[in-house]
Amino acid sequence: SNYFFLSFLAILLTVSCAAKTSNHRIIPSPAIRLQKQRTTHIHFFFHDIVTGRNPTVATIVQSPLNNLATGFGEVNMIDDPLTEGRELTSKLIGRAQGFYASAALQNVSLLMVQTYVFLEGAYNGSTLSVLGRNSASVPIRELAVVGGTGYFRMAQGYTQARIHRLNATTGDAVV
Repeated sequence: SNYFFLSFLAILLTVSCAAKTSNHRIIPSPAIRLQKQRTTHIHFFFHDIVTGRNPTVATIVQSPLNNLATGFGEVNMIDDPLTEGRELTSKLIGRAQGFYASAALQNVSLLMVQTYVFLEGAYNGSTLSVLGRNSASVPIRELAVVGGTGYFRMAQGYTQARIHRLNATTGDAVV
């Protein structure tokens, strides 16, 4: 009987100590407020500038396979301006920050990992996180929205991207 009591007491103390030293907490269900889902449509342009005096793309890993036209293996970091209009001089509303990597041997397809950081208007301070495959052979590409912050907290959905202007010589693009 004493053995059972001491065992129970030891287990209780262990659980109590573990609960006090954990790095998380349990939120009671009434504290979690589920919001009604909303749909947001945003239209903007991002400017991927590879060349010139102020590039917004930096190659951080060169492809080890120099003979491939697809650039397979190359990784680029970006900090592209997001604008209201097609021209770089139009109103800046945010930045597309992240990276893209050439991820296919047979065609030009990129793995895109981006965070759209909004700096103006109703979404100022909010972000959208985007992940997916961007294939050059598809006129309109879809990438997954996998999260966000601020106005876009817990966002899910998709983005559509299409090239509006591409300089095949320099690689500069407006998407």
